Amino acid sequence: MTNSFVGSRQTTNRFLSLVVTLILATLLFTQTALGNDRILRIGNSEEPTTLDPHRYFTNLEEHVLKDLFTGLTTMSANGEVVPGVAERWATSNDGLVWTFTLREGLRWSDGTPLNSDDFVFAFRRLQDPNTAAPLAFFLYSIKNAAAVNSGDLPVEQLGVHSKDPRTLVIELERPFPFFAERLLYPTGYPVPQHAIQEFGEDWVKAENWVSNGPYVLNKWHIQEYLELTKNHHFYDAENVAIARIRHYPIAEAASALNRYLADEVDIVRQYPRNAYRALLDDRPAEIRNSSLQSIMYLVFNLSNDKISDIRIRRALALAIDREILVDRVLGMAEQPSSTMSPPILKGHRQPNDWGLFRPDEARRLLREVGFDEDNPLKLTLRYISTNDYKSVFVAIASMWREVGVDVSLHHSELGTHFSELQVGKFEVAQAGWFGENNPEHYIQLLWSKIGPSNYGGYASASFDDLLEKAKDTSDLSSRLDLLYAAESVALRDYPVIPLYVVSTRNLVSTAIDGWMENGRNLHPIRFMNWK
Repeated sequence: MTNSFVGSRQTTNRFLSLVVTLILATLLFTQTALGNDRILRIGNSEEPTTLDPHRYFTNLEEHVLKDLFTGLTTMSANGEVVPGVAERWATSNDGLVWTFTLREGLRWSDGTPLNSDDFVFAFRRLQDPNTAAPLAFFLYSIKNAAAVNSGDLPVEQLGVHSKDPRTLVIELERPFPFFAERLLYPTGYPVPQHAIQEFGEDWVKAENWVSNGPYVLNKWHIQEYLELTKNHHFYDAENVAIARIRHYPIAEAASALNRYLADEVDIVRQYPRNAYRALLDDRPAEIRNSSLQSIMYLVFNLSNDKISDIRIRRALALAIDREILVDRVLGMAEQPSSTMSPPILKGHRQPNDWGLFRPDEARRLLREVGFDEDNPLKLTLRYISTNDYKSVFVAIASMWREVGVDVSLHHSELGTHFSELQVGKFEVAQAGWFGENNPEHYIQLLWSKIGPSNYGGYASASFDDLLEKAKDTSDLSSRLDLLYAAESVALRDYPVIPLYVVSTRNLVSTAIDGWMENGRNLHPIRFMNWK
């Protein structure tokens, strides 16, 4: 009897164990299936104007493009430069020749093989003047790029060559130690020659879409959402956990916050500043703010007679109290900056005589030029239409009025604003630049050869000469010396008024794992997953 009872109990235990195992397996399968199909919902500030890597212009589009394409280099979850399509690269002793070895078995999302010829095509297309790429200058470091882009040389003269299907050789015009970082941008992405040849400008439509990144464009419903789905031909597809993403255009920060709180989106890249304290009390784990590698600044249209006199530009700069802007108006860990190179960059240098708040001196300079209370300087200050920016530029206008300037404010949406800047339709305007972790990226915005991103048309032989010397210097320390010397020259001319380093304001659901703060505020979805 005893043995029989023990045997029966063992049988029962085995049966119960099997039932529990089946239940757990079912739950695990269900959770996995739901997780694989669950849509990651992201709130973006606006609708992208394009998803063509060669025609993009704003950081907004970059947030989407980074998941659709992968360049020779790419970024890790924390924003560091790591191998992308290229598994490795080598640089010649003089810094002028970069040789990239591509990974084996690369394919486009439609299964077509991807090789070094695709990069040759892409770099040529970027610099082809017929493409009219607004950021073609990003890769002017490539040999003959500027001459090709201006139409002085044929695209075949561009210093990019395919040695064999897996070996790409890029010759530089000058040494550029930051080249691997520069290739992170969409301007360095490959584009599908076969799709472009077949569909022309329509290749960017969802039904014609081909890309090489971790995701592909599945749907694009204008002003509703665009949907990305996993690219199973991506070289690291097995480690891409989130299978579907939707980007929703939500222009207003308050609307973005409301939709986040209503669980309609999982990530928002903006929320109202006045909600920060309440969120800090109620949802501290969901606040994922960080300083951005960036500079927010004012740019003068130097072709405008109103501000052609340097004393006027200097007066307007001296009338702005940056400490008030960042502490009282913004108040979310922004950092004041009186240089074009953001102070958060490693090794940043600050000129001693720049950026002081001196309203009395501003008044004196304006009187010297002939402006006073009876004859005020009249200016229009343009800015981007958001509540955040409005508070900043209302404050600046108030500071200028304190020194006797009659200021009118004009706002427009982001795309219109930058279109107007590129054609010189402004007197003084908001501008901003984001991205790289080196000063050259920002200082060269004042280079006379840079094209439409030198919005105010600044041209200085002294500045250009120092910048040109820097660009000929392969030694990093010497190059930085020349860059900061060039910046000091430009700042004394007051073509711009640097204001502050931006602080990002992200809300991220606690259901998401793998989000890492970084100075680029670019967060590849391929590194995220559902908890």
